[in-house]
Amino acid sequence: MSIQGMKVRAVVPTADNSTNFNIAHESETVVGTTLDNLKAAVTGETGASAKYKAFAKIAREAGYDQIAMETKLIQKVEPDFVRPEAPEMSGVETDLNLIAGALGEMYETSDMYPAFIAKAIEEGETEAVQAFTRAKLAEAVHAELYLDAYNNIDAPDDQAYYLCPVCGYIHKGDDFEKCPICFAQKSAFKKF
Repeated sequence: MSIQGMKVRAVVPTADNSTNFNIAHESETVVGTTLDNLKAAVTGETGASAKYKAFAKIAREAGYDQIAMETKLIQKVEPDFVRPEAPEMSGVETDLNLIAGALGEMYETSDMYPAFIAKAIEEGETEAVQAFTRAKLAEAVHAELYLDAYNNIDAPDDQAYYLCPVCGYIHKGDDFEKCPICFAQKSAFKKF
């Protein structure tokens, strides 16, 4: 199995032109206002970032730069909002950490972000829709990367990873020209 990343579309993917934005059946996501959902996303991504830093090298490379956009949107409504500090975490076994990472990313892409997107659309919060959409699409790729790392944990891999500074998408390997989520050019990506 070789993970290379998403295919690039002719247009930037959005909640309007994509078909994989359904909310998971029997969703357990608590949906508040768009502002509440932005705060939940920032808090969740901050905790996930800390957990993944403790788990594995690939998680340290993830970065989650989309948090910065979500924080800025919150601060437009609540200028005094301070992004929460990530708690200290300690890892378990690397293989189980990779599975936990994949499960967290799958929840976010199949349940949490689609629910938040639906609420932001209902409230007419177009910037939040864009932030949640980019995060949702990036999380799906992150899940694939965790599963790839799990499946190939004992196989050496010298491919580089590239992090999109705009939306948090991660591409494995050198074979791409731009981000399939936000269309940022390869030259803007951070290489790991």
